[in-house]
Amino acid sequence: MFLVCGEALFDVFVQPGAKRVMHLEAHPGGSPFNVAIGLARLGQPVGLLAGIADDFLGRRLAQVLEEEGVSTASLVPLDAPSTLAFIQTAADGQPVYAFYGNGAADRLLTPDRLPPLDPAVRAIHLGSYASVVRPVADAYAALAARERGRCVISYDPNVRLNVEPSKEAWRAKVDELTAIAHVVKISDEDIGLLYGDIEPAALALQWLARGVKLVIVTRGAEGAAAWTEGVHAEVPGVKVDVIDTVGAGDTFQAATLDWLARQGRLTPEAIGRLDAPALAALLGHAARAAAITCSRRGADLARASELAY
Repeated sequence: MFLVCGEALFDVFVQPGAKRVMHLEAHPGGSPFNVAIGLARLGQPVGLLAGIADDFLGRRLAQVLEEEGVSTASLVPLDAPSTLAFIQTAADGQPVYAFYGNGAADRLLTPDRLPPLDPAVRAIHLGSYASVVRPVADAYAALAARERGRCVISYDPNVRLNVEPSKEAWRAKVDELTAIAHVVKISDEDIGLLYGDIEPAALALQWLARGVKLVIVTRGAEGAAAWTEGVHAEVPGVKVDVIDTVGAGDTFQAATLDWLARQGRLTPEAIGRLDAPALAALLGHAARAAAITCSRRGADLARASELAY
């Protein structure tokens, strides 16, 4: 079983209307929320660990998870509002975000409120802004450090400077969690935001030296690259008519973990032994899944049936 840790919120898509009117369309989302649903759609048992608003918006988020087959046993209801992420799609299909979430439930989970861990959990994924803003970031880091010897720890920074504007805070958290994680996925955009023009291969080698077993760098339409100890592979992007890219990275993450589970590689040792053909197969699988999401609006993640399982 997978346990995904992080925010659950509403993505509010903004479309211009006549005169002063804007049309708003709200979709349940948040990067970890999406990853959990992506894993469920790919046939993996998964739950979400998050603070969630004890109101009609929070109950709607929980209902969507249940409808998608994601366990809600680790949701922690809190007397706080839900985060709203307003999204406008730019001309190139890239999403532009504005977050409204100070004091929201997905940021307020504390280490002492962590629920008991299901013994069936074999892998824990965390990332995005809930891995940085406190106190929830302290709770997730403590859980990952505690369970590292028993579970595969997966991490995607998924940088959101409009939530936490300090690059120093993001870099400090990446330093902390790359000393814990076994699998790290990061976009080339996030590398540029945090580290400037460093070569992805050089950054991957740094993290591998710290104990990470697999580093993946996604490059949007240009494909993806991966590194294990002494092994490297790349795949080109999958051509698709892009509607928008919302949820593409989350789909890639879910499909990566799905591939590891399906191939019987969901242990740190097995991940570290992946060779170049296996890395290429993993990347190809994840890229195909992400392309499906790009072909439709919003974070409508790929299903197993669409990947010819």
